[in-house]
Amino acid sequence: MIIDLSVSITEKTPVYPGDPPVKIETAGVLERDGYCDHVVTIGTHVGTHIDAPMHMLAGGKALADYPLERFVGRGVCIDVRSGFDSLYTATIQKDDILLLYHGYGEKYHRREYFQEYSALPPKAADLLIEKHVSMVGSDTCSPDNGADFPIHRQLLAADVLIIENLTNLGRLVGKSFNVFALPLALIQDAAPARVIAQLTE
Repeated sequence: MIIDLSVSITEKTPVYPGDPPVKIETAGVLERDGYCDHVVTIGTHVGTHIDAPMHMLAGGKALADYPLERFVGRGVCIDVRSGFDSLYTATIQKDDILLLYHGYGEKYHRREYFQEYSALPPKAADLLIEKHVSMVGSDTCSPDNGADFPIHRQLLAADVLIIENLTNLGRLVGKSFNVFALPLALIQDAAPARVIAQLTE
């Protein structure tokens, strides 16, 4: 079974406070031009996307600096709706793609989505770095909730990529699955991505 973990991109897609909104303009009308075409103006951090070290670190890698193999791997989904204690006892292996289920995917179009979520504790980020996970993703807008983005910097400095604005994570808790998190081939600090999980049991 394939489960889509990505949000849709429309002009109503929420953006991080201060970021420019999505704009979709008509460039070709089928009845008039013989083809349908659109111009999409979108930030690199809109919707489901992946952050590279370049996002926060001087001289950091861009997404295009990574091989495709980096964006595919065994997934582990941890339910952190009641806190992060279960993270410390979970079976996490090197190169895993760790997904944190906050239960916020359902709140994506609500104001509190960008305000009332839990940040990843520094101690938990240290654990994931020690485990050498490949990526950390969540159904929130950020692993940080405050100024200066310390968790971003902590993870990216250790070459742990970050996936934000996931959805449907509740369907993965307790399941065995692989993750395919393929960003657009932009040589930039981040890129929108189509992220899916393939159940393996």
